[in-house]
Amino acid sequence: MTIITQFFSSFIKSIKLFTKVFLLTWMVFLTACQTIKPKPVVTDEHLAFSITGKIGITTQTQHGKEASSAFYTWSQEDDRFGINLTGALGIGAADLSFNGKTAKLISERTGEILTTSPEELLQKATGLNAPISYFRFWIIGKPAPNDTNKQMENGRLISSENGDWTAKFYYQNSVYPNRLIITHTDGHRLVMTINHLNHNSNSQQ
Repeated sequence: MTIITQFFSSFIKSIKLFTKVFLLTWMVFLTACQTIKPKPVVTDEHLAFSITGKIGITTQTQHGKEASSAFYTWSQEDDRFGINLTGALGIGAADLSFNGKTAKLISERTGEILTTSPEELLQKATGLNAPISYFRFWIIGKPAPNDTNKQMENGRLISSENGDWTAKFYYQNSVYPNRLIITHTDGHRLVMTINHLNHNSNSQQ
């Protein structure tokens, strides 16, 4: 009887010890889950620039090719921008802006147009569905997110594709491209000449 009693007493003590260890381990695990948070993935850092130049657009219509052009002044701060156009792409002098949430165009011909994306704004204003949000990367010679078939030469990006769009980069005595030719598989074409005034860009290729 004594042996049986000692056995059950030891057994009960073992269970109590196991329970304490289990509960302590579980509390430590829950505390770790609450305090350890996943680090955010940073895809690109601060990007800012000021440029001027000329943009020409050629579109394919049912009547054939149509071309228009404008001079521009462009200021960029991360995904926010302000663009002033003169002689502008069939819409007269115009101001385009995006504050990160709302895209706005103001011109004498169209009045004020508000949209939720720069692409939608450009499409409504000019009829062209171009990836204007990617231009901020291409303008400084960097690939845009999700670009494919990137080609480099002498450490500089010379060609990059994004969906049905292809960007070609041309440099003349400059770290940044002086000329961009952006084409679509359906024949749409944009040509930008670029004068770089100021840069503060740390985005990574």
